[in-house]
Amino acid sequence: MSGGHGHGHDHGAAAMRAGARHVRPLLISFGLIVAFLVVQVVTGIITGSLALLSDAGHMATDALGLGMALAAIQAASKARVHPQRTFGLYRLEILAALFNAMLLFGVAGYVLYEAIGRLGDAPDIASTPVLIVGILGLIVNVIAFMLLRAGSKESLNLQGAYLEVLSDMLGSVGVIIAAIVWGITGWAWVDPVIGAVIGVFILPRAWRLGREALRVLVQAAPARLDLGAMQAGLAAIGGVVDVHDLHVWTLTSDMEVATAHLRVAAGTDSHAVLDQARALLADQHGITHATLQVEPDDHHGCEEVTW
Repeated sequence: MSGGHGHGHDHGAAAMRAGARHVRPLLISFGLIVAFLVVQVVTGIITGSLALLSDAGHMATDALGLGMALAAIQAASKARVHPQRTFGLYRLEILAALFNAMLLFGVAGYVLYEAIGRLGDAPDIASTPVLIVGILGLIVNVIAFMLLRAGSKESLNLQGAYLEVLSDMLGSVGVIIAAIVWGITGWAWVDPVIGAVIGVFILPRAWRLGREALRVLVQAAPARLDLGAMQAGLAAIGGVVDVHDLHVWTLTSDMEVATAHLRVAAGTDSHAVLDQARALLADQHGITHATLQVEPDDHHGCEEVTW
C-alpha cells in the first residue's frame, strides 16, 4: 500500500494570509460600530424608541460578532502546532460564525416579543433625535458594509459579520422611516411595527448562517461538490478498480479536505495513480489537501471497518 497527500501546508498558509488580509477592514468596522453603539443606546433609552433600541441590539451583536471574528482570525493564524490539534485552530472561525447566528436569533426574538407587547400601548416618542441617530447609524453601517463585502465571499466567519452589518444597515433604514412617519402622522404604533419588521428580516439570514456553520461542524461534504462525479472520476484513472472510503469535509472557509482509498490492479504504478488522483481533485474539484491510500486489489482488511 502507498499513500499521498496534497499541498495542505501551502493551502493553510494561503488561508492564514487571507485571514490577515481581513483584519484591517474588520478592525475599522469594529471601531466605528462600537463608537456609534454608545450613541444609539443612550438615545434609544432617552427617547424610548423600540425601533432604535432594536437597531442598537443589532449593533451590539455586530460589535460582538466582529470582535469574535477578529479574535478567531488572530487565534487561528498565530496558534502554534500542538500534538493534540492536528488541524490547528482553523475551526474557531466556524464557531464564531455559529455564535453570531445564535446572537442574531436571540436579538430578533427579543425585539419581536417587545413589539407585540407595545402594539396595544405604544409610548409617545420624540421623532427628531431618533431620525438623526438613524441617519448617522445608516452612514456607519454603509461604511462597514463596504469594508466587509469583499471578505464575506471568502470566509464564513466574515460572512457572519457581513450579514449582521447588512441587517443593521437595513434596520437603520427602518428607524429613519419610522421616525419620519410618526413625526408626520403621530402614529405611535409605527415604532413597534418597524421594530418587529427588523426582527423578522434577520431571522432567515441567521438561519442560513447557522445552517452553513453546522454543515462544517458536522463535517458534511460541501454542498457545491458532486461526490458521485468525484468518485467516478477517481475510478476512471488507469489501473484503479475500486474507490471506497471517500470522505470530503470543510475544515474552515476555503479549506476543504478529502480522503479516499483507491484499489488498483496488480502491476499498476501507484505513484502515477497518486499523481493523477491529486491532480483530478485539485483541478476539477478545487481540493488541494487530499490524503489518498492506494491498495493492491488482492489486499484485504478495509471491509472490516464498520463505520
